[in-house]
Amino acid sequence: MKKSGEFVAIYEISKILTSPQSTLFRSLRESLKVLSLNLKLQKSLIFVRRGFNPTLLSYYGDVYAEDNLSFYYSLIEQILKNGFPIVVPDIHKEPYFNTVIASADSTQEPVSLFCLPIRFERECIGVLVCEKKRESALESISEITLTLSLASNLFGQKLKLSIGNLEDTSFYENYEPTTSLTKNDDSRIKINNGVIGKSKTMQAVMDLVYHVAPSRSTVLLRGESGTGKEVIARTIHYLSPRKDGPFIKVNCSALPETILESELFGHEKGAFTGALFERKGRFELAHGGTLFLDEIGDISPSVQVKLLRVLQEREFERVGGNKTIRVDVRVITATNRNLEEAVLKGEFRADLYFRINVVSIYLPPLRDRKEDIPLLAEHILNKIGKELNRKLRITPEALNLLINCHWPGNVRELENCLERAATNSRNNWIDEIDVACRRNQCSSPMLWKKDLQLIATPVVSFEESKPKEETQRSSFYNPLVADDPKEKIIQAMEKCGWVQAKAARMLNITPRQLGYALKKYGIEIKKF
Repeated sequence: MKKSGEFVAIYEISKILTSPQSTLFRSLRESLKVLSLNLKLQKSLIFVRRGFNPTLLSYYGDVYAEDNLSFYYSLIEQILKNGFPIVVPDIHKEPYFNTVIASADSTQEPVSLFCLPIRFERECIGVLVCEKKRESALESISEITLTLSLASNLFGQKLKLSIGNLEDTSFYENYEPTTSLTKNDDSRIKINNGVIGKSKTMQAVMDLVYHVAPSRSTVLLRGESGTGKEVIARTIHYLSPRKDGPFIKVNCSALPETILESELFGHEKGAFTGALFERKGRFELAHGGTLFLDEIGDISPSVQVKLLRVLQEREFERVGGNKTIRVDVRVITATNRNLEEAVLKGEFRADLYFRINVVSIYLPPLRDRKEDIPLLAEHILNKIGKELNRKLRITPEALNLLINCHWPGNVRELENCLERAATNSRNNWIDEIDVACRRNQCSSPMLWKKDLQLIATPVVSFEESKPKEETQRSSFYNPLVADDPKEKIIQAMEKCGWVQAKAARMLNITPRQLGYALKKYGIEIKKF
């Protein structure tokens, strides 16, 4: 009697798969539903081989946007290669599995993982992945594995007879991809290494990312601060042939000129005071991988010259050295500045601009893709909930409030707003009263209702700046004539997210002068 559920599952699956009235994708989903209900599975997924990469074809169960499905790919690739199943009795007792698959259940109940090949004759054409909470230590793993093996054989016959050639791209054009993993099938979402968005603008961005990732072209990411440029850079890296290589990132605006040069190219022992030993630069560390240069528009002219040579010749010398070092590095840059305007003003080298602007990807601000806010809010609340050991949800009223916000800080500001709301909430539901703007604690309106033109936002156009704006910028702050210089410095720092290089440009002074002024007036630097 104990095995009756398993027998019923196989019998029902065979009837579903042999029914001529049901489509392939509907029959697969119904079969996974039967399998999950009878075996009490948490989730079940079917992946098929498509080229060199596995593609998710169907799923059932607790498969949400926040799941780290990319982890399955390493297991699937092994199974597609050697055809042997992988069964883990309890992922929490395996250190490697436990660090990658985080269970949403705080009780850490035993969870078994089953990865079984889907074969047709001797050919492995896909993989069946299932997760199941073990009800007791006496539960037989081998019996469940046998049942899943029988089901995978049935899936193999159905796939081969229905599709024939899985490599045929026309087949994938006739259905909605089930890589869109959400609780609601009507709201489809595309997730790759943290990129979330169902809007047309984000889908266009991801299509360009998929297109450019396999090449080694230099990519320039443009967009306002907080739009996710680093996430896109990581996605390009992990979708490229360099995914097994290092991913090194450098924030160019956070380092002074002398330190930035040493960070990028390294230095020899004794090259300058304090250089007590030889040090490799980020270009050397990124050899064979990807180097992400954030805020590329803030580097000094001298560093621009050296960077141009590296991008052209793929070689450089360390600071204080004369040995030429060759590297194989793909460079991805990002900025929120209008580089075209900077080139016209002589602040940025034109030859370097054309070198880094091989492929340009513009990331839209959050206010231009508000249909992504519900998905982003759900993902962020799930992440915060895991940290707080709470199952956080948001009410429709609070969600509507978020959708109608302007979000000058984009996704980063949305994340901070939800984290603050979760702290204010007395239960697991985020209500409208928990949001900062309903508690008079939101500072965002002052950033976009007043003097928005002073914020260094990206403008992908060649329109000439107005003389009035230039006058406002040059006369915004002068430490010799300003009535209240301390207040003006604080206002500029807040508008620039407490990035000194940006605030210095806004105040029309050098970063060093700004540093002296911060010390003089005792202004404490905020860290985020």
